[in-house]
Amino acid sequence: MRRFRRVAVVAMVAALTATGLAACGGDGDDSGDANVLKLWHYESANSAMGIAWDRAIEIFKEEHEGVEVRFERKAFEQIQQNAGMIINSSEGPDIMEYNKGNATSGLLSSQGLLTDLTEEATKRGWDKALSPSLQTTARYDNGVMGSGNWYGVPNYGEYVMVYYNKELFAEHGVEVPTTFADFTAAMDTFVAKGVTPLGMSGAEYPAGQLFYQLALSRADRAFVDNYQLYANPVDFTADPVRYGAETFAEWVGKGYVAKDSASLKAEDMGTAFISGKAPMIVSGSWWYGRFKSEIKFDWDSFLFPGNTMHAGSSGNLWVVPETSKAKNLAYDFIDITLRPEIQALIGNNGGVPVSGDPASISDEKDRRLIENFNTISSQDGLAFYPDWPVPGYYDVLVSGFQSLINQSRTPDQVLDAIAKPYQDGVAEIKRD
Repeated sequence: MRRFRRVAVVAMVAALTATGLAACGGDGDDSGDANVLKLWHYESANSAMGIAWDRAIEIFKEEHEGVEVRFERKAFEQIQQNAGMIINSSEGPDIMEYNKGNATSGLLSSQGLLTDLTEEATKRGWDKALSPSLQTTARYDNGVMGSGNWYGVPNYGEYVMVYYNKELFAEHGVEVPTTFADFTAAMDTFVAKGVTPLGMSGAEYPAGQLFYQLALSRADRAFVDNYQLYANPVDFTADPVRYGAETFAEWVGKGYVAKDSASLKAEDMGTAFISGKAPMIVSGSWWYGRFKSEIKFDWDSFLFPGNTMHAGSSGNLWVVPETSKAKNLAYDFIDITLRPEIQALIGNNGGVPVSGDPASISDEKDRRLIENFNTISSQDGLAFYPDWPVPGYYDVLVSGFQSLINQSRTPDQVLDAIAKPYQDGVAEIKRD
């Protein structure tokens, strides 16, 4: 769950425009005769996306004889913090991986810095390959995601699930839950045997995501559109938000979540699971590859029981700067990353392809990861992340749910604390 940096990017783009740098970087035509494609991304070489995109580059070279691919691997923060400057520079890329969301891809699209990909999305069938909830992060209207034109294309997804230790489940006679009632019954069994069932981090994103999963258990698409896309005001005194906060507090009181996890970071939660100390954690598919390589015991995952809506979204986007001198080549590369061969490579290396065929995935656990994502996607069940709606909301949620874990505030106090920053942020966005 990556935070927004909207204010910083706004200031940077304004400064660039004021100093005249926004005019740099080329004429921005389609340049069908370009013989160089400058491509940047920030995935590690051994990650699912890194492996798949290396193969996509090979295919691109095979199909574009005489075209040089100048690939550079950048740090996430390097691109995140300097995107406006990067894509307005003559040294910038023709295509790059960039973070999805209103304060990143949305903001740059509203500033005219990203190429409108709508025509290509229709012509090349990207609009058919991606489900409506996956398209949400690809399309922006005046910088707000969910509608309007295409300014980016994802080719992988991510979602929040329950990871579980199969050996601890067997040791304590716990069955894999399929309903919410089964889930709480399973946790009661662990508590009765002196085992805290859920690993947790109160100092970073996991607590907020658990709250959101609980709220989503009483939510529908209309709530998500209200909360994430500002379709209608959100009442923080009513369900599903109230249910999420109150149930979270109840789970702490019942011992499902340890009170001393308030100060733990996400890494602490993850390593506790890796070491076999936690029967379950509720977290995202971004852990999957690491768990697969580091865990020595038998483990697996399942969808949050009973939910049709789940925290998750597309992965990051391929964007084409408006100043790109090789737009047609960039479109060709995006197209390659959506081919079955590349999607299967993502899936077979622990990633979540957006249009993956589970039958092409050899490992049973990998296949289940993708089948569960496909289930969510087919139900239009991706609900994005709780901190997405407004700038700075990540820290608000961390503080709020940390205080529920250490019981320094009541659910009502936390709801009051998270309501005002949300409402103020939405009002500011609408004024903009």
